[in-house]
Amino acid sequence: MTDKSSPAPGRANPFGELIGLTFSRPEQGRSLCVLEVREELMNPNGILHGGVVYSMADTGMGAALHTLLPPDEMCATIEIKIVYLRTVTSGTLRCETRVIQKGSRIAVVESEVMNDDRLVAKALGTFSILKRIRESSAE
Repeated sequence: MTDKSSPAPGRANPFGELIGLTFSRPEQGRSLCVLEVREELMNPNGILHGGVVYSMADTGMGAALHTLLPPDEMCATIEIKIVYLRTVTSGTLRCETRVIQKGSRIAVVESEVMNDDRLVAKALGTFSILKRIRESSAE
């Protein structure tokens, strides 16, 4: 089902790889990422750490917005509000994201995180759209 670990083609996604996040079906203004729940991602109570769910939403939001940006632009998270609805102890998480509104400098994006067929979290984020910084060559 998944075909890559990076939301941006040609760019590394080391944090996504660290938590086991993979992406599939990139579309205009949408993204889908999945993650298999595993022991290393649990909190001391044996429940999936909320930071994993938040990271899925944040990364999925950036990925969805990235599909609408030209090569000379990038995005950065301004804020995200997330509501956790259920605990997760096993299974597969799926984060579906869509861009709600994209202006020239600000975008609003939403994610739903599902555990198998159960909604476990909803998130709403605001992102800044920036010109990509060019790397200077060393002399």
